[in-house]
Amino acid sequence: MSQTVEVRFKGTRKLYFLWPGEEPLRVGEAVIVEVERGRDLGRVTAAGDLAEKKCGGGCSGCAVGGEAEEPAPLKQVMGRATAEDLKTHDEIRRSEEDARRKVMQRVRAHDLVMKVSDTEWQWDRNKLTIYFTAEKRVDFRALVRDLASTFRTRIELRQIGVRDEAARLSGVGRCGREYCCSSWLKELSPVNLGLAKDQHLSLNPTQISGGCGRLLCCLKYEHEFYVAARKRFPKEGKTIRTALGAERVVAVDIFRERVFLRSEEQGSRIIPLVQLKEEVERLGEVLVTAEYRAKLAAQEAKTAGSCGTAVVEGTETDDGGGLQRPERRRRRRGRDSGGTPQG
Repeated sequence: MSQTVEVRFKGTRKLYFLWPGEEPLRVGEAVIVEVERGRDLGRVTAAGDLAEKKCGGGCSGCAVGGEAEEPAPLKQVMGRATAEDLKTHDEIRRSEEDARRKVMQRVRAHDLVMKVSDTEWQWDRNKLTIYFTAEKRVDFRALVRDLASTFRTRIELRQIGVRDEAARLSGVGRCGREYCCSSWLKELSPVNLGLAKDQHLSLNPTQISGGCGRLLCCLKYEHEFYVAARKRFPKEGKTIRTALGAERVVAVDIFRERVFLRSEEQGSRIIPLVQLKEEVERLGEVLVTAEYRAKLAAQEAKTAGSCGTAVVEGTETDDGGGLQRPERRRRRRGRDSGGTPQG
């Protein structure tokens, strides 16, 4: 029985293959795989059920504007890499920096506005992939022909974004660890400034930006916790009535569950959230929070739903013909049954 494996190449590039061998592959093993035009070398990062789950049941992808196409069959793993194969692979990796310099020289010669980020040789040297970033669309047809005659191989230029560039080149973030996008983060989800505002972080770009120059991906990790925690607190800037009179909410501390209040007569004070609720309840009121409003809206929706069900049940017909609107009696002004118009 064939084994599905996930193979990782240089950077974050991953593909899925089938291993027909009897002895199963293990994570971390180097393998030679069949690619579109030749063979390539990578390392197994997942195998078996986990690889099948990550592959998505055949890697059929998403169909746009029509029915889903038949999933493309997975290519096979040719075999385990030998010591000689690994030696060739290391030599190729060392030569990629020299290839990048040559590409940069040809880019300057063609006067193209693009930044060459990385180059990647296929293991059998049948293809050279060049990754670059550019603010605008670049016409590199003449450059491709020049590079093909220089390297005597198939050339593929692939434009990537700055976040993808950071994921490929890797690096160390401000936390002291390797970039999330190049170590474990599978997808680069969008991050906006609202995430930093919700967490009351500094809006200084140098404080909340990563190595790619964009907002930190980790801003999204704890965002749901902050939003859920703040629903239990009164809104900042709102004035509430407490035992000391009218006080305005200046700030909240969701970790220590404290509320910072300020009044014109009593000044500022810090009070635990539980104590604040007790003070407000002793005055016969309720501390209005987002959580309280959500519960109130759910109760109203439930009450309205039960009333609507009773009305629908009362208007149902006996013959199963569906629901009918209740018959309305029309009263005509000036006409009573058997009477005369009333003045």
